[in-house]
Amino acid sequence: MPVNGLDPAAVIDELTTAIEPCLVASAGPRYFGFVTGGSLDAATAADLLAVGWDQNAFNLVSSPAAALVEEVAGAWLKDVLGLPAPASVGFATGGQGANTVGLAAGRHAVLAQAGWDVERDGLIGAPPVQVLANEERHATIDRSLRLLGLGTAAIVEVPARADGAIDPDALGAQLESRRPGPTIVCLQAGNVTTGACDDFPAAIAAAHRHDAWVHVDGAFGLWAAASPTTRALVEGMEAADSWACDAHKWLNVPYDSGLAICAHPEVHAEAVSYTAAYLVGQGATVPSASDLVLESSRRARAFAVWAALRQLGCRGVADLVERCCALALRFEAALQAAPGVDVVAPVVLNQVLVDFGDDVRTDRAIGALQADGTCWAGATTWRGRRRMRISVSGWTTTEADVDRSVAAIVAAAASA
Repeated sequence: MPVNGLDPAAVIDELTTAIEPCLVASAGPRYFGFVTGGSLDAATAADLLAVGWDQNAFNLVSSPAAALVEEVAGAWLKDVLGLPAPASVGFATGGQGANTVGLAAGRHAVLAQAGWDVERDGLIGAPPVQVLANEERHATIDRSLRLLGLGTAAIVEVPARADGAIDPDALGAQLESRRPGPTIVCLQAGNVTTGACDDFPAAIAAAHRHDAWVHVDGAFGLWAAASPTTRALVEGMEAADSWACDAHKWLNVPYDSGLAICAHPEVHAEAVSYTAAYLVGQGATVPSASDLVLESSRRARAFAVWAALRQLGCRGVADLVERCCALALRFEAALQAAPGVDVVAPVVLNQVLVDFGDDVRTDRAIGALQADGTCWAGATTWRGRRRMRISVSGWTTTEADVDRSVAAIVAAAASA
């Protein structure tokens, strides 16, 4: 820490000089390591305005501008995703925050149904809550359950089908055989490895027959609802009770931008809101923006979401989803035809899962690809084997980018 400060321009020069060699080109067209889409032009500019305007998006009093934009952007999001118009929308930091809020709402609802006020009385002495979830669920579900005091021991794992989606018959059987009591069912739109989506009509109907709360983790897969060509993959998910989604994935807005959506606004607010004497505007009949997320002091991240939706429109969002899916299929066809390379699972959305023969060779190929620098793809372990995972979600990615990347992957495989 220096004793004396510097001119702001000199500070920025120091920062860029020191940091630029360490940056990851995650906003670029050949970054496939995670479901990271870069940022649309309008979203980038709107996010810069959000920084400059420096609004505290706590509620209508702290920033009428932020509250208004959250209301409009939330309504547009529900329209694009085919979710119920009365649902509440909280602008969270990402999938972790959104899953935690959705599961907090579920915890509130199922315990209230059992006659227990969890916000007042906590969990000591409460009826135990069971959480039925896919054995291939995202790790944020487990972390949310830990943070909410339910613990990972509450999870009853449901077997997955060959594609990674939950087995609806197994879910139905476990719902029938479970011990009586409060129950939450976690479903998934977009398996993080394969992109597979759960059978929502069957799973949600079974869960609701047993009075279970249904939460859908749809960090990237929920965007399938935006396109007529992929909508069937998430058909019926609108009947769930809560949903988590990320705008900084397939909508291509800057990090951090998650969405916590709930079909029961009053439950949503009761689960996570709070009040204090100095917080003007609390206690209104309509929940404030910060009654729907875990943060009080919040940046106005909805400006970028509004700008992205306004730039694209409904057709543009659909085109973005369709284009990424088509590019993933282009990856699949080219890599499947390459020597020493195998695409492990059929491409469902934008995820391509690749194997190079054995774990050692796979890790070597991934290391060679990352060192080459043409593109970036990461590693994962699926079904006990090391794999390369390619996630296509960037709005600037083209067929030429895919072809260059395929050539680099084939070369990396040959050197492994």
